[in-house]
Amino acid sequence: MAITAAMVKELREMTGAGMMDCKKALNETNGDMDAAVEVLRKSGAAKMEKKASRIAAEGIARVAVDGNVAVVAEVNSETDFVAKNATFQEFVQLVADRALASGLNGGKNGEDVEELLEKDGLKDALIEKTATIGEKLSVRRFERVTGDCVASYLHAGGKIGVIVAADGAADAKEALTNIAMQIAAMNPQYISRADIDQAELDKMREIIVDSSLNDPASLPKPILNALIEKACTEKVWSDEDIAIYEEKKSNMNYLFNFLSKEAAAALANLAMEDKANIVANKIFNGAVEGRVSKQLKEICLLDQTYVKAEDGKQTVAAYLKSVNSALVIKKVVRFEVGEGIEKKQEDFAAEVAAQMNA
Repeated sequence: MAITAAMVKELREMTGAGMMDCKKALNETNGDMDAAVEVLRKSGAAKMEKKASRIAAEGIARVAVDGNVAVVAEVNSETDFVAKNATFQEFVQLVADRALASGLNGGKNGEDVEELLEKDGLKDALIEKTATIGEKLSVRRFERVTGDCVASYLHAGGKIGVIVAADGAADAKEALTNIAMQIAAMNPQYISRADIDQAELDKMREIIVDSSLNDPASLPKPILNALIEKACTEKVWSDEDIAIYEEKKSNMNYLFNFLSKEAAAALANLAMEDKANIVANKIFNGAVEGRVSKQLKEICLLDQTYVKAEDGKQTVAAYLKSVNSALVIKKVVRFEVGEGIEKKQEDFAAEVAAQMNA
């Protein structure tokens, strides 16, 4: 059977495959359109398998919202060029829409993705788009939130996708959209301090204690002076550093600009050796608690300074209270495309040199 340009055009419109692939499929099936579609589907699956080992760390996130339910989905591609492709973007939106309709909860680590792909031909659509676009595509993850009110925000064309759910008010979408923008910009790890378990708080405090002890210049003056006295009397410091200290001790603020690196390291070692006593010091503890509190304000959404605060001081908690005192943030999800994926480092100069020497 003669394969006409009209037949190739029809098959291409049906599948999105390349013109030459369509012509080849029609020739293989003697013009049988249904059989040609199946050939292209199998060809797409084969191409997808060949691309499985490639790294797909670009892509976009898309959201889908229906009433009091919202979903954010992330789909990855190999290049940012494909991420800007309309066909790819339509597919990502399809994934988000299907995830919303599926009833699956998903999760930040890719929970339920395989189950989602098995629904309503989504896996076939992924195979088709992989063949059409010519890159590895990966449905990485999706997640759902529900509440009395939900809102979403996409930043930088979908490089960051955020969804937020709250209880206590059904008409707070504008406020929640502002909160979604806050989350996109400030990337809080928790909603409130109450969400951090004691083990995590203890770990945070321990890290701050150790970092303080390893930075002697930041220690309270009485503790620092005691460590320096020990370093001098026990000859932990060199004679040169002891001489520098005797000369500069009238202005301790600049002492570490003149001491050797070895002297600073020796003080840090002395501080770590005397850790138990230093930690029991009230002044030191106060400094540590101040740093813990500062860090909590950075990682807890409700403690963060609201990015749109007119006075530059209003917290997110205070902003929400000003909108509706009954409004309670229930769940937030923030997907940043490619986060946690190790990207391949391309060395184009070495690649060209290797080809020239081949």
